[in-house]
Amino acid sequence: MSRPRTVIVGAGIVGCALADELTERGWTDVTVVDQGPLFAAGGSSSHAPGLVFQTNPSKTMTEFAAYTVRKYTALGADCFRQVGGLELATTPERWTDLHRKLGWAESWGVEARLLDPGECAQLWPLLDEDKVLGGFHVPSDGLATAVACGERQAARATERGARFLGGHTVVGIDQRGGRVTGVAVVVEGEHRTIPADVVVCAAGFWGPTVGAMAGLSVPLLPLAHQYAKSGPLGALRPGPILRHQDRDLYFRQHGDRIGIGSYSHRPMPVTQDEIGPRGTTMPSVQAFTEEDFDPAWRDAVELLPALAESKYEDGINGVFSFTPDGFPLIGEAPHLDGFWLAEAVWVTHSAGVARAVAEVLVDGRSEIDLHECELGRFEQAQLSPAFVEERGKQNFVEVYDVIHPLQPMESPRPLRTSPFHVRQRELGGFFLEAAGWERPHWYAANEGLPRAATGAELRDAWASRYWSPIAAGESLATREGVALYDMTPLKRIEVSGPGSAAFLQRMTTNNVDRKPGSVTYTLLLDAKGGIRSDLTVARLDEHTFQVGANGNLDLEWLTRHAPGGVRVRDLTPGTCCVGVWGPRARELVQPLTDMDLSHEGLRYFGCRQGHIGHVPVLALRVSYVGELGWELYTSADMGLKLWDTLWAPGLAVAGGRAAFNSLRLEKGYRLWGVDMTSEHTPYEAGLGFAVKQDKDFIGRDALDADVTRKLVPLLSAEVVMGKEPVRHGGRTVGYVTSAAYGHTIERPIAYAWLPAELAQPGTQVEISYFGRRVPAEVAAEPLYDPGMEKIRR
Repeated sequence: MSRPRTVIVGAGIVGCALADELTERGWTDVTVVDQGPLFAAGGSSSHAPGLVFQTNPSKTMTEFAAYTVRKYTALGADCFRQVGGLELATTPERWTDLHRKLGWAESWGVEARLLDPGECAQLWPLLDEDKVLGGFHVPSDGLATAVACGERQAARATERGARFLGGHTVVGIDQRGGRVTGVAVVVEGEHRTIPADVVVCAAGFWGPTVGAMAGLSVPLLPLAHQYAKSGPLGALRPGPILRHQDRDLYFRQHGDRIGIGSYSHRPMPVTQDEIGPRGTTMPSVQAFTEEDFDPAWRDAVELLPALAESKYEDGINGVFSFTPDGFPLIGEAPHLDGFWLAEAVWVTHSAGVARAVAEVLVDGRSEIDLHECELGRFEQAQLSPAFVEERGKQNFVEVYDVIHPLQPMESPRPLRTSPFHVRQRELGGFFLEAAGWERPHWYAANEGLPRAATGAELRDAWASRYWSPIAAGESLATREGVALYDMTPLKRIEVSGPGSAAFLQRMTTNNVDRKPGSVTYTLLLDAKGGIRSDLTVARLDEHTFQVGANGNLDLEWLTRHAPGGVRVRDLTPGTCCVGVWGPRARELVQPLTDMDLSHEGLRYFGCRQGHIGHVPVLALRVSYVGELGWELYTSADMGLKLWDTLWAPGLAVAGGRAAFNSLRLEKGYRLWGVDMTSEHTPYEAGLGFAVKQDKDFIGRDALDADVTRKLVPLLSAEVVMGKEPVRHGGRTVGYVTSAAYGHTIERPIAYAWLPAELAQPGTQVEISYFGRRVPAEVAAEPLYDPGMEKIRR
């Protein structure tokens, strides 16, 4: 159906923007419903202060905001005023972080610069210049008038055929046979049904209520956030929107008054049944609590002494949406075709998210990578109401904090642990967290191991956080001996049934229809040839495959596409995996097993089932560190026995993620979601070897072997962290993805995207790291064992 009947729930800025984007693409049968009046319907858009700061550590979120700026600027000055944005540093830590933020802006294409205190005061004369160390200025940031932006976009959509209905309270999502069929509403006490082929929930903090009508758990927590205005201050020179993140404050002008927003107060979660008038003017506004705002006012006066001449007034506790990881919720319900979310979206990103959702609905994929925002990214363990509330409140607390890229949430932990966890703790494991899993990054027990070069002298204080020189010893032990790596967090999916081989052939780029006992590295692509994921596919028997995937999005993608007779099942919770890698791996494992693990008995990229001691295992001869060895899988109940059996001979050490990341970069192994995403093709990412053009698969017809950019390794003079801009000839030409110190090659490594003409080995570039120019050189890959001799012995 080329123009499906579409109902958007919510006439806030996101719903209006989506209607505009859809109708512009030819979907004109669009109905937008809202329980409130149009267009100040009473949600977050009705009270949002409208600050649009574009620069974000996420490339995707920055691009959302940049499109929002472009679109709303074109709507007119009554919708968007491009007054600029200024972020202040009043502490050395923040000033250093603003240098990092300037790097993000350069990487993602946002014009920005750093200012000294005097320049900051010129933009905001009310500042106490003595309190300021410097500022980060983006001239294209600005102020969006959310209701006006929504109304203007709604008018454009209406001209193309859309209709907007206020006073329509959604009371149900009709469905039949796993598909949405309509939206049930109440209008002035009368029940009606609006037929629909596609329903998009853009209801903001009411999303969990609407989602529940469709049988969907929406991981979103409404939280109240304080905003107040000063008294009149006389004539104010127009200035940029302002953030004082060291005190969790932001400021904007309202004529002769200044608006102050605060995140410094306690988290104030709001349940769905609490949303509504509480002596205030709209459902999204709760009664102002002065005792929570008083400390923020004092901090504001300290920065802007002129405020002392007035007193705050017109305060509100306005409700906004927070998710467990701070990103929006975009995607289709896994169990109900046609029911979509565009939730937890602030004004800052509204037009960008709307465009992405429209692209996915109309074209099947967005031009912008959405993996950080897709609804299906969360594991079941991350969907409990308790988890959503705790992480949502913590994201509120940390919204303006300086966050290290490896810094984990502190609670609730531990949430998911492998069967090896008890032994890892005994070894003094230092744990970080990902997808709820506790993951050891190094072990105190390895303090005394002989070490390769640590590269510690090439790390600044930032790159030294959440890192230990112990990783150098674990790296050397892997390269010269044998080490055990916990690979349990790797998503494991079983695909089975008589049509499983044909299904996986259609879904993936490589030839997976090989004989049982084979393992294939392959890719999932979208319809335009972008990399959705990379997989290892092990064929266990004629109709059963085990797929090593990157996360829940892969499980959802395969499940959604599976035909009748093919079963897709998540094996991860009931299984575990240990990687046994190093030149002495065969010396360790062969005496413990009934399997022939000689090179001839189990060749590289082969698999076999057998036993390690008393433990039944599936052994895959693959390696993510570039050394001889196997991934050994067993059931969770046998995991501890497997670890103890491998540990007993006394040959192995435990290896953590810090060493693992160094080893895999020396070998040039890509990490999906970091090194490549749906914005990149296999040929650009150096993965053309995993593409078999002589078979039919999703995305094949869109692939082009001619590339204009490439992912390449850089050897740099200093250890960097990722997302830094790469410069050549005085201009920014790319950005860093993964980075680590290569303990074997004794050089810092940084993979980066560069124009194809600069991707030749020997090309000299610079990495901009906290404002410093770090020399780097494009290298040939792999950096370690280019002849694959180590892994195929």
